[in-house]
Amino acid sequence: MLNKLLFKQIDNVSLVVFRVFFGFLIAAETFGAILTGWVKKALIAPEFTFTVIGFEFLQPLPGYGMYIFFGVMGVLGLLVMIGYKYRLSLGLFTVMWTVVYMMQKASYNNHYYLLILICLLMLILPANRYLSFDAKRNPDIKRISMPAWCKWIIVFQLWIVYTYASLAKLYPDWLDFTVVRNLMSAKDHYYLIGDVLQNHWVHVFITYTGILFDLLVIPLLLWKPTRKLAFFASLVFHLFNSIVFQIGIFPYLSLAFTLFFFEPETVRNIFLKKKTLYEGNEVMVPSYKNTFYTVATIYFLIQIALPLRHWFIKDDVLWTEEGHRLSWRMMLRSKAGYSTFKVVDKSTGETELVYPKNYLTRKQLGIVGTKPDVIWQFAQRLKKQYNAQGKEVAIYVKNRVSVNHRPTKPLIDESVDLAAEPWKQFKHHTWLLPSDLEKQKAVKD
Repeated sequence: MLNKLLFKQIDNVSLVVFRVFFGFLIAAETFGAILTGWVKKALIAPEFTFTVIGFEFLQPLPGYGMYIFFGVMGVLGLLVMIGYKYRLSLGLFTVMWTVVYMMQKASYNNHYYLLILICLLMLILPANRYLSFDAKRNPDIKRISMPAWCKWIIVFQLWIVYTYASLAKLYPDWLDFTVVRNLMSAKDHYYLIGDVLQNHWVHVFITYTGILFDLLVIPLLLWKPTRKLAFFASLVFHLFNSIVFQIGIFPYLSLAFTLFFFEPETVRNIFLKKKTLYEGNEVMVPSYKNTFYTVATIYFLIQIALPLRHWFIKDDVLWTEEGHRLSWRMMLRSKAGYSTFKVVDKSTGETELVYPKNYLTRKQLGIVGTKPDVIWQFAQRLKKQYNAQGKEVAIYVKNRVSVNHRPTKPLIDESVDLAAEPWKQFKHHTWLLPSDLEKQKAVKD
């Protein structure tokens, strides 16, 4: 049964057309990062960047190097679009995009992580076997069909993303409209729609349609009687996100994914009318079957487990951020805060207050005020800086944080020398003070 589901041959038009859209969109994302000034603000202007911990060796190239870096990625995206040396082009893009992802956290976005995953999946898919320069140069690889697993791994990955995004919204601040109200209050200056977005009925609508859309869109797209309705809902949902939140290519990438849910004949008639439609029903169990099952099982178990890890770490992830990344917790809270660092010379006892604003960009200040891992990294950087001057120092942090507009509260234990603390990737850090978010909410209400 499973062999038939995964290894039955199906028409490959959805994958082929998706490759074209995918290549265009990743090229647009990288060229757009240059043209909108994102590269300058995120990678060139900062004195240093906050990397993923353990990848401190990944630093932006000097001078105009990052412009060239992103320009090359844009060209690679175009090569993916036309299917020229597809796996080499996409492989290089994947490595370069992952490097950028690891290089800076000030602009962290779940969508950037999703793009890495989709790149990895697309690398193993035969997306260049039709409508590509590869197939034109080497007709032996040309095909009009593909194994069904090529569709199902994309569908299952999307189901994981959307389902976790929905379940993460089932918490008090989302359900009582606090989060959406806060998000929309920052959009009141938008032309025409700014005032509309401040209405309570809009907050109620966004709150509950957000939960229901994420939870149901994949099943509804899979079921033929509701497919068109789900597509229309996707169109409205993602265009709204594009206009209101301005999150780059990702609403359009999400719409491109819907290609995998429509009948091949429908996709062909819209995009590739000259393509021969595969109408066979052949099941071809490949020699790599066992390897495929093993690798796919490991991959998807990791994908299912990662978003659950915060349940096994002490305290509330909204407060500690431990287990937040890589878990599809998207637009779930607003945080504000500040951090001041006290540097104490161990040999003389002399103290010096260090203010991050003297080192960081405005965007970096936002995360050094609220993200424990970034606060720890800044303390480590100060330690290194003072060590270079021949000083052994202890570093203490005074910090206050507000979650979803609650009153500010200390996040970091001021008595702990952060310079001496190790970073624990999957464990709770005892120098984080306990949260009382629900108590604060009750007092506020």
